[in-house]
Amino acid sequence: MAHTAPARTTHHPTIPLKAKLVLPALAGIVYGLWTSGIDRHAGPITGWNVLLGVVSALAFAAAAYGVHALAPRLPRELRAATWAAFAGISFGFIYSLTDAGVVKTVCLSLVITAGVLAVVFYRYYTTED
Repeated sequence: MAHTAPARTTHHPTIPLKAKLVLPALAGIVYGLWTSGIDRHAGPITGWNVLLGVVSALAFAAAAYGVHALAPRLPRELRAATWAAFAGISFGFIYSLTDAGVVKTVCLSLVITAGVLAVVFYRYYTTED
């Protein structure tokens, strides 16, 4: 008796518009709070900390929404590179607020970028036709 493997299909579930807007917004809020907390250096909360947190939250949420909207249209290599660049830049900005050196910040950002690139490319390569 011959058995055949099921046909491999790529199923992309439809995500409601509300979820597409809420998830980047929540991630942006967390990123903004984290940014303002790191920038305080255990000091008092100032207007500049709050402003940095709000601007960081808006920029992160807008970039996350943009990557979510753009990535499905790209081939897997560029999609993985887009997510890796987003993760590396986001990490690099947060880490630079800790008063670390430029070389250390760049090196750690490149490590994060390479790791995200490898994981995301592997996922896309093994799940797409």
